[in-house]
Order: sequence, then structure tokens, then C-alpha cells
Amino acid sequence: MPHRQMDPLRPLVSEERRLLERLSRARAESAAVVSRAKALLAVADGQSFTEAARVAGRRSGDAVAQLVARFNLAGLSAIAPRHGGGQPKRYTLVQQERILREVRRQPDRDADGTATWSLSTLQRALRQASDGLPTVSTFTIWCVLRDAGLRWGKDRSWCETGMTSRKRKSGTVTAQDPDAAAKKT
Repeated sequence: MPHRQMDPLRPLVSEERRLLERLSRARAESAAVVSRAKALLAVADGQSFTEAARVAGRRSGDAVAQLVARFNLAGLSAIAPRHGGGQPKRYTLVQQERILREVRRQPDRDADGTATWSLSTLQRALRQASDGLPTVSTFTIWCVLRDAGLRWGKDRSWCETGMTSRKRKSGTVTAQDPDAAAKKT
């Protein structure tokens, strides 16, 4: 006889069920999101946590119980991936914005010693600035730029993902890819 569920799943709203069903069949979503959606649907259909774990391709019914408890509190945001381990982010949003502000600034050839930013020249500029970050690493700078949707271009500069400059007879034109947001993830 199975144990009584201490924190049963709350009734699903029709919109939540529809979204969970769509996510459980999605091929473009991460495997973790699909698995969590399948587990929640199985529990909503009356299966135990252990059976729901098997349906979702997982081993532990305890993990499903924790997912259900998180879903009861947070709703659909409970199926989104969270921090997966490793060191927590060390820099605050203000400090990350400081890095992005430095990237967007045109480098001064005399003061910065470069015409285009690289990770090492950005690191040097941020460490030497009075309001800079004295211990910032190139990896941290790279992570902040990647999270902001910037990429390293062929012209040795950082540029917005989905934005490109095209030369025309009338001058330089900036074009934007309408699917850029989908390609960033």
C-alpha cells in the first residue's frame, strides 16, 4: 500500500493543463522541462509520485514530490530549469550592467591601447577604472556578454545577436533578424 501524499497536487487550471500537455510533447524544449511536464500531468491524472516518475523517465518519486510542492507554490515557473550547480553568480546586476556599459563604450586608442574590445582589453579597462571591478575575470566578462545576447563577430568586435550592419550605396544600414530572440535560447 503506497504512502499517503503529504503535499498533493492542487487542481490544474485549464490553461495550465493545456500548456503542460504542449510542453510534454515538445521536441524543441529541454529534456528536463518535458520530463517535469510529463510528471505533473501524470500526477494530475491520479498516478502516484513513483508512477509519475516512471512515466517521466525518472527514478525518484521524491523528486516528483518536490516538483509538485514547488508547482503548488510557484505555478508553471516550477518547471523552468534552475541553477544547476557550480559556483553561484558573483556579480550583481549593477556590476553586470557596468561590464555591458564598458563594452558599449568605444575604446580610446591611447587610453585603452586598442581599437576594438577583446576579453583581455575589457578586463584591463574594467580593472583600471575608478568605478571598475578590480577582480573581474575574462570568463565572467564572457558570461555576462553571452547572457546579454552579444556575440564575437568576424570583425573582432562584440555585436548584438540578430543585428548586422550592411553597406549600401546610401550608407551603412543596420538590419535586424526577426527570429533573433528564438535563436538566442
